[in-house]
Amino acid sequence: MAQHVTINDFEKEVLESSLPVLVDFYADWCGPCKMMSPVVDGLAESMAAVVKVCKCNVDDNGAIAEKYGIMSIPAFIIFKGGQPVSTKVGASSPDEFKKWIEENV
Repeated sequence: MAQHVTINDFEKEVLESSLPVLVDFYADWCGPCKMMSPVVDGLAESMAAVVKVCKCNVDDNGAIAEKYGIMSIPAFIIFKGGQPVSTKVGASSPDEFKKWIEENV
């Protein structure tokens, strides 16, 4: 299961993580976000050794979304060493999504 992060713990959980971190920027009302949620949660478990997976609700944490230029959701950013290294916007197939993560962690 992906870990939920907020403005209060984003720096500690994402930017200071020793593992690469995938952040899922979502909103509860977003249909494509709901479609991707089980995919993201599944990868959080199956890829736990190589990537930390977090979710960030853009409605509750607008400052984080704004800082990273989130204009459409779902949006996914992979962070390494506290820096964003790759971004993917929109829903995709589970295989395509996993391949994108593997290529960037």
